[in-house]
Amino acid sequence: MVRPSNGFLSALSADDYELIRTHLRTVDLPHEAVLVETGEMLSRAYFPHRGVISLIVKLAKGEHVQVAMIGRDSLLGAFSALGDANALNTAVVLVPGTASTLDIDRLRAAADRSASLRTQLARHGLAVYAQIQQTAGCNAAHPVESRLSRCLLQTHDLSGDFRLLLTQEAMAQMIGARRNSVSLVANTLQQANFIHYSRGHIQINNLDGLRQTACECYATVKMQYDRLLGP
Repeated sequence: MVRPSNGFLSALSADDYELIRTHLRTVDLPHEAVLVETGEMLSRAYFPHRGVISLIVKLAKGEHVQVAMIGRDSLLGAFSALGDANALNTAVVLVPGTASTLDIDRLRAAADRSASLRTQLARHGLAVYAQIQQTAGCNAAHPVESRLSRCLLQTHDLSGDFRLLLTQEAMAQMIGARRNSVSLVANTLQQANFIHYSRGHIQINNLDGLRQTACECYATVKMQYDRLLGP
């Protein structure tokens, strides 16, 4: 049976997949759709086929800072299916696409029946947690140019696309910087022909150039994902 093109679903054993298969539904992920707000109960898990979900922390003065991204390799709702479904951050669609979705209670019930499914959920939750930790350190210590290059590379990896719809505001949230700083850095990357940027549309021209500009955090997060989830 052909499975949806999502890394988590593809990696499940036949028995584990059968526990949830009939309950999966395919949905669109519209650009900037809010899937859950901080403090709300996450009612459904999302397994992206295409597109990227951004996990955002909203601060008291109105600032929004991205702490992690979830794409075609993982799921939104790993830890919620293992315990508390109260959302610790806001989940917003950064790059539009499609996803399989499943009621959290059904995923939790399936995990209660399968130790191997619980293990997969825990590993995916830990991978996202590792990304959150690395992002916090990156935003505190590394230059804006390196941070933006890291985020563009991660967005490409998670979406599988060289063309991205990212406004200056979205990029500012991604790297915890001001919009004027993003504009200057995006222009620098464009002058180097690593990207082409126009009115919120980004074309990635040179992945190697972005990798050379990015900080070590890109490789560190990738290494953690490979260790926890497999290459």
